[in-house]
Amino acid sequence: MKTDTGLLCLTLLRSKLLASFATVFLCTAPSLAADKAAASRQPVLVDVIVAVVNNEVITQKELNDRVQLIERRLKAQNVAMPAPEVLRKQLLERLIVNRAQMQLAKENGIRIDDVLLDRAVARIAEQNNMSLQAFRDQLERDGVAFTRFREEIREEITLQRLREREVDNKLQISDAEVDSFMASAAGKAQVADPEINIAQILVRIPENASAQQIADRRKRAETALAQLKSGADFAKVAASFSDGTDAMVGGELGWRSASRLPQLFVDAIENLKQGEVAPILRSANGFHILKLVGKRTASLVKAAQTNMVQQTHARHILIKVNQIVSATDARRKLLEVKARLDNKAAKFEELAQLYSNDLSASKGGDLGWVYPGDTVPEFERAMNALKPGEVSEPVESPFGYHLIQVIERKTEAVSAERQRLIARQTLRERKLEDAYEDWLRQLRDRAYVEYRLEEAIPR
Repeated sequence: MKTDTGLLCLTLLRSKLLASFATVFLCTAPSLAADKAAASRQPVLVDVIVAVVNNEVITQKELNDRVQLIERRLKAQNVAMPAPEVLRKQLLERLIVNRAQMQLAKENGIRIDDVLLDRAVARIAEQNNMSLQAFRDQLERDGVAFTRFREEIREEITLQRLREREVDNKLQISDAEVDSFMASAAGKAQVADPEINIAQILVRIPENASAQQIADRRKRAETALAQLKSGADFAKVAASFSDGTDAMVGGELGWRSASRLPQLFVDAIENLKQGEVAPILRSANGFHILKLVGKRTASLVKAAQTNMVQQTHARHILIKVNQIVSATDARRKLLEVKARLDNKAAKFEELAQLYSNDLSASKGGDLGWVYPGDTVPEFERAMNALKPGEVSEPVESPFGYHLIQVIERKTEAVSAERQRLIARQTLRERKLEDAYEDWLRQLRDRAYVEYRLEEAIPR
């Protein structure tokens, strides 16, 4: 845009052209009448480059925006704030890793179109019990531009698709691994495992690291542990020191059965009391500091001791959300269907055949006997809350909206085939997080990264 002060333009340049220490972008196009005045003016600093990632740049404004966003989130979650300079370094590193992932996603043709993005944003608004407009207004009141929020969600979905393609879908569990696991003590007791919530601080070690690099990273981990021993808040230290993807949520991994955690972690926290921190661990990915957040008994312990498990015979009506059917429309339709069921105006199987978008529609929505873990968590929670004969309210899942009816339940022995399937799933979950962290480390190490501000360089 032409003004009396000239034309300012922010340009992304390839790294070989970025020769200055902090690049100032200024293109002037003054009118002839303003030539003399413009010549006497000093250049205006529009933005500076803080890092180059392959052939793209990260600017000071991008970093500032991310810092402000994370500061708001940490305050909302009551997480103690790390020192400003520490937070900036941590977030710059995450921007670098994310930029490298987005570049790879682009190379692989992974695109999230506006239709899919709109559906995802609408789902988030519904989960917050708001209309889309009310949700947008709330974001604006919180100082978050709606367009920026949409692009963040687009990036999150893109990164998830990339992870599925590059890590999840490539992780294979051999029959020999399943046999070995089932023969082990952990395999025999896998369903009876207690559930554990662990928080971690990961200090990642670069691939092919030198002895000095390893020593430097260990010193960083020791510094973090020393702060914890002196009484520092774990979440604050995680935000300051951890290279893990969970650093900004206090490092918590969430509730998992012991068999679904790396054995290294299980052994480290075995004798800890709730709230205690284990000594530094070394793995292929780096140094770990673990805190036992909590431990609880799994719901299937008694059943597992006799190799028995509860199964649920259920059926459902699914209405998928797509370009034509919005989440609001799907939910409204299912409420109408439920009203007909409550009034006994029709049978469940008849309405399933008429309305359900699932392959089970031809069978009246019958899903057969469902084992724990067979369905997505949202579906399973709603199903487990029902008594035989009851019909749920509309339940949202990644597939759309469901009405669920429990027909009957039974408890019986787990078949050998089923045990192998559970063992395979357990091994996959145990390995996935390590595989993802290892993949991220390799991607980061392969990327060309140049820091442009001295204070941004990691130590």
